[in-house]
Amino acid sequence: MSATQAGDQAAWSVHGVVPDVVPSAPAATATINWGPSASAVQCNLGNELTPTQVADIPTNVMWSGSNEKLYTLLLVDPDAPSRKEPKFRNWRHWTIVNIPGNDLAKGETIAEYIPSAPPENTDLHRYVFLIYEQDNKIDASTQKKLTNRSADGRGGFNVAEWLPSVGGSNWPLVAGNFYAAKWDAHVPKVYEQLKG
Repeated sequence: MSATQAGDQAAWSVHGVVPDVVPSAPAATATINWGPSASAVQCNLGNELTPTQVADIPTNVMWSGSNEKLYTLLLVDPDAPSRKEPKFRNWRHWTIVNIPGNDLAKGETIAEYIPSAPPENTDLHRYVFLIYEQDNKIDASTQKKLTNRSADGRGGFNVAEWLPSVGGSNWPLVAGNFYAAKWDAHVPKVYEQLKG
C-alpha cells in the first residue's frame, strides 16, 4: 500500500466514517465530481461542499471497476437529522445496483438521487459514497423503488442489514469517497421536492 493509499484510508477514521458507516475503509478512493471537467466540484475525503454545488446528480463517478463485474453504489448521510442525534443514521440519498464496470447509466436505480439537504443549524453532515463489488446479480424487481419526490423509506437505512438481504454478505467494499455539507439556501428547494 502506498503512502497516499494509507492516508486516504486513514481519512475515513479521522472523519468518523469508520465506524459510523462502515467497519473499515474501502480499498480505493472513487472519483466523484459535479459539473464540467474544467470547473468540476470534487468530492475529496471530507472536503466541504455546499448543497447548491451537489444539487444535481454527479456528472462523473469513477472507480477501477471491471467490465466483467457488477457493482452497487450507495450514498448515505450518517448524520441525519444531526450528528449529535443521528436517529435517522444512514439516510439513503442514492442507490444503483447491477452496474456493469463503472457505467452507472447501465445500472438499475432503486433509490433516485436526492441531493444533500442538512437541516438548518445542524452543522456539517457527512455524505458517504460506497461502492461494492457484487458476486451475484440483484433482482431489482424485489426492491422497493424510492422516488426523489418523497423521503419515505430513506431514513435509518442499515447498510449492514441491507447487503445480506440482496445476497451481499461477502461483497467487498472496493471504493468510496465522502464530503461534508451544511445548510444553505438550496435546502428548502429539496424539501419542497420531497413533498411530491
